[in-house]
Amino acid sequence: MKIGVIMGGISSEREVSLNSGREILNNMDKERYEPVEVLLDRKDDIYSKVEGIDFALLALHGKYGEDGTVQAILNSLDIPFSGCGVLSSAMCMDKDITKTILRQKEIRTADWTIIRSMDELVEERIASLGYPVVVKPNSGGSSVATFICKDFDEVRAGVEEGFGYDTEIMVEKFIKGDEITIPILGGEALPTLIIKAQKGSFFDYKSKYEDDGAVEEIIELPEALQKEVNQMARDAYAALKCEVYARIDFMVKDGVPYLLELNTLPGMTKNSLFPKSARGVGLSYKDLISRIIQISMENQGIKDDRL
Repeated sequence: MKIGVIMGGISSEREVSLNSGREILNNMDKERYEPVEVLLDRKDDIYSKVEGIDFALLALHGKYGEDGTVQAILNSLDIPFSGCGVLSSAMCMDKDITKTILRQKEIRTADWTIIRSMDELVEERIASLGYPVVVKPNSGGSSVATFICKDFDEVRAGVEEGFGYDTEIMVEKFIKGDEITIPILGGEALPTLIIKAQKGSFFDYKSKYEDDGAVEEIIELPEALQKEVNQMARDAYAALKCEVYARIDFMVKDGVPYLLELNTLPGMTKNSLFPKSARGVGLSYKDLISRIIQISMENQGIKDDRL
């Protein structure tokens, strides 16, 4: 069975996608599957380069990959694919929509505002959130163009840079605490990881992708807190209509968890969080890839005899 590993793309996270894709290609169960590299350099590459594959394993990140666009194209081509569907991918990519739904479902998340032009950047509007604040592209990922700002001048500079990556910029109240993440696989929470950045003031791009950029360890939280964050993760996963797998990020301040965002195509490099958590339940990298393929196919009505 030909499994096309779709990687590359045109977003600012292209290099991360290439690393994820190569890792998947190197570790896929080759006794069970025939992995095929599908490298996207342009938007229209998807139409010709997926010809002949039986299943698309998505290793894309960012726009035109994580936002539902590629998923919609694969749907139209009748090619089954891994992970979340079109609607869920689009909603989770848009942080403003994600947080709006979380609030509606009474899932705790930090206060925020959206800036669509420099004219909307009013000092009183930002000050009402309380400093420091986080400035980031509304539909970005991997902490690209993300800044912790302690005053309005820093916010202005961060927003200006952010507009080089997106048409909407989120300014969010900064929650100082312990950063944790909970991967969800097949609707079940995997072990919680605590993240301690070593190369930046927070879990930024360098911390995420450079060797020794961060210490990421499985942690068992106090029973009540662990139960709460697991439930918040599952509730958010359901509210945003996620499927197969996702990674849910939190900040915990004084024992109170705040949900940051949901990642529908989390990184799958050797340094990535999802594989580290899966190892905590005895799931090797190769077996994790197989499980993602299996669950995706089951969700799309493809019988096991095709595996």
